[in-house]
Amino acid sequence: MKLSRIKPLIFGSILLITAGLIYTSVNAASVTITPDFPEKSGLPGSIVTYTLKITNSGAADLNAGIEAISTGGWTAPVAVPNLLVVPAGGQKTVTLNVPIPDTTLDGQNDITTIYVTDKDNADAVVATGQVRTTVDVPEPPAATKTPKPTSVPGRPVVTIASYSTGSGPLYGGDTFTLEVRLGNDGQLTANNVVIIFDGADFYPQETGGVIASGEIPPGDTNTVKQKFIIGDALTWANYSSIKATVTYSDDLGATYSETFNISVGITEPQYSSAYYTPTPNIPLRPQLIVTGYQTDIDPLQPGSIFELALDVKNLGKADAKNMSVVLGGGVSAGGDYGTPQPGGVSGSSGDLANFAPLGSSNVIFVGDVVKDDLVTVTQKLVVNVSTQPGAYSLKLSFVYNDAAGNRLVDDQVITLLVYSLPQVEVSFYRDAGMFTAGMENILPLQVTNLGKKTYVLGNMRVSAENADLINNTLLVGALDPGGYYTLDTSLIPYAEGPLDLKITIKYTDDFNQLRTIEQVIPIEVQPEIIYTPDPGMEGEGGIPGEGFPGGEPAPETFWQKVLRFFKGLFGLDSGLEQPVEVMPTEDINVYPIVPKG
Repeated sequence: MKLSRIKPLIFGSILLITAGLIYTSVNAASVTITPDFPEKSGLPGSIVTYTLKITNSGAADLNAGIEAISTGGWTAPVAVPNLLVVPAGGQKTVTLNVPIPDTTLDGQNDITTIYVTDKDNADAVVATGQVRTTVDVPEPPAATKTPKPTSVPGRPVVTIASYSTGSGPLYGGDTFTLEVRLGNDGQLTANNVVIIFDGADFYPQETGGVIASGEIPPGDTNTVKQKFIIGDALTWANYSSIKATVTYSDDLGATYSETFNISVGITEPQYSSAYYTPTPNIPLRPQLIVTGYQTDIDPLQPGSIFELALDVKNLGKADAKNMSVVLGGGVSAGGDYGTPQPGGVSGSSGDLANFAPLGSSNVIFVGDVVKDDLVTVTQKLVVNVSTQPGAYSLKLSFVYNDAAGNRLVDDQVITLLVYSLPQVEVSFYRDAGMFTAGMENILPLQVTNLGKKTYVLGNMRVSAENADLINNTLLVGALDPGGYYTLDTSLIPYAEGPLDLKITIKYTDDFNQLRTIEQVIPIEVQPEIIYTPDPGMEGEGGIPGEGFPGGEPAPETFWQKVLRFFKGLFGLDSGLEQPVEVMPTEDINVYPIVPKG
């Protein structure tokens, strides 16, 4: 905030600057910090802005991080941007916003320390600097009563100071210019002021109803003008209203929105008393309006090739001849009612930075559009790969001739949303082996980020029909480009045959909407292993103690124990008799030996 803009708000007094020079700079790795002023002052609740120049005198580019710390316990200062690349031998500019708490008193000050770190070298500090911010509130004159402030402190407030529709009467079908004077009743500058007009039966011209007004300092005003056509439905109305929505932001990037209703008086058409039926003064001219549009791909992402379909309707009172659509706009017409202009259709100056045409130019010839007729215009476009996620407006210019041969242009604006969705893949990170019904099997799952940016993913869940799963849910979190996360899930399938593993990952897109990634991995389950007992083997279904091979020995009698005792006294084998495994034998044919001769 500029100091000159604060002065008129403090009881008509002069705001004094009282601060001492406390700026220091450390030349590490040939990097220096230079503020526009080493000290500034402001009011309680205001924001003091410094401009910092980061100079890199070294021979390599610096991937810099900007951090600012309040040494006096004030609200943390904000550096915009806080990440940037300073080229070798180059310079970058950073804005530092220092908020002054509402509870501070006159004379208090705070020292803000700025650090420049090298992000490629473990955030090593390569330069530091300091600025001082002082609170200075002069006392009001003793003989006067403190006036009630007329402005809203701590934020910008944009209002409509006045508006005008011109001096002449307005009839249905007329064209008029609405002039709106916007004012800022707050104490901070309103940045990126945009006003959007929306009124039933009022059709905006030239701008499509959206006007950017730039910035409005506190106490200042900006005037915007919008041309409208009054619809036929208001011919016999006394008045109607136009809704004006104003959006803007402060120096910290916080956004605000205000809505106003502008009343417009309509004059009934004049007619002579000799006639019983009045005839309104309605100029017969075409009017082309976009009633709807859609894309064949949803959502759009950087690099997407899609087809845009526009539903265009002629709501005027005459036919439109030789109509063409110019994507991106850039076409100017003649007077209010289409004074003929030299040259043909031109759209070379249109804005196509984010959406570029494919297969043809940005000029689409449609032909004649009769009154009340609806036509569909299609064009293949591509989203620029450098386009960041957000909402982008695409201007359209409808160029045509009326019945008298006058060249007319109707401008429209549509909005297209661009997303940057995660590009992830779920697969096995090693050979999963054979899956068997009724047995526990391990699923070595891995989710990999195949995109070029970091994505924040929610819960990953594994599910399957006719199977039990254990440890099948995992919170992924931030996943860097090329990074991966593993999950070992236990699977117990019920039956053999093909089985689909369904993996779902939840996340929030660029417009804070909950989305889900789904992927299916098919596997094949083998039959359950059935063990058949062998009646001849003990422990495998055999009956112990029944004389089968491998069975337990028969219980020992008393006399057998006495006999083993005496065998032991004489040094003979006194161990227990072990069962002998009897191998099955085959019948062998024995032939008699017959002597020779």
